[in-house]
Amino acid sequence: MNKTADFSLLFVVFIWGVTFVMVQNALSFLDPFTFNAVRFFMAFVFLLIPYISTLHKKGKTWNKGLFMAGFHIGVWLFLGYGLQTIGLNYTTPAKTGFITGLSVVMVPVFSLLLLKHRLSRNTIIGVAAATIGLYLMTFADRSNLNIGDLLVFLCAISFAMQIITTARYAKTLPALPLTLIQVSTVSLLSFVSAFIFKENHSVIFSSEVMLQKDVWTALLVTAALATAFAFFAQTFFQAYTTPTRVALIFSMEPVFAALSSYILIGEKLTSASIIGCAFIFLGMIFAELPVKKKKPVTQEFS
Repeated sequence: MNKTADFSLLFVVFIWGVTFVMVQNALSFLDPFTFNAVRFFMAFVFLLIPYISTLHKKGKTWNKGLFMAGFHIGVWLFLGYGLQTIGLNYTTPAKTGFITGLSVVMVPVFSLLLLKHRLSRNTIIGVAAATIGLYLMTFADRSNLNIGDLLVFLCAISFAMQIITTARYAKTLPALPLTLIQVSTVSLLSFVSAFIFKENHSVIFSSEVMLQKDVWTALLVTAALATAFAFFAQTFFQAYTTPTRVALIFSMEPVFAALSSYILIGEKLTSASIIGCAFIFLGMIFAELPVKKKKPVTQEFS
């Protein structure tokens, strides 16, 4: 089950990486919080359909503990996506992916402090290699940092906490209801934020947006795959792995983001970026290697 969880989470990361460009294109027509409100509401509907179809088999699963857990995860998810989406207005899709990947460094620290999870030697080396790779991809040849980079860095902290809180609840609570509460929380908070920041989320129904194929493609793909499927898969499979392992797999997101930016919009990859990709990949592989157990020392008596 561990390998299935790893490959499933890697596929989730692939989806997240390739949707950065789509989101940035959609943001030229929709405000950030409006986009997230609609995206996560659509994801809620996509998840609600299978939940209702299986409700008669599973019976009532909702309670205060489940609701509070989903809301807790959803708040971090809202902060992560809100900051990331706003940051995309000021920085590039590839840089957004790079800086978001810094959560791979934060998760082991938060996991040790908050969940008391000890780290193996291979995991520590893997995290270090991924950190070097992220540094090369993020800051080498990119000395000009801006407000968008800072917002995305705060988003990385939020995503790290989302992984930690998911790890805290995923093993004891049902995945589908927990995911439903997460995405509905993000949608609700995004709608509220749109009002607070005076964004006109009714623009989604304007003729200009209704006729934009790129907007609806971005909404449908991100809602169905990058949100509904992705967060259900994360919530379900994180019960079979550790937060640090999840973070290492998620460190591949900037690699996929860079490749998709190169293929779709022609964003150049520097030699430092390519070397950084290699370090991230090697870090993830090294962390998967089994730890050799020391043989007990036996004393011989003459």
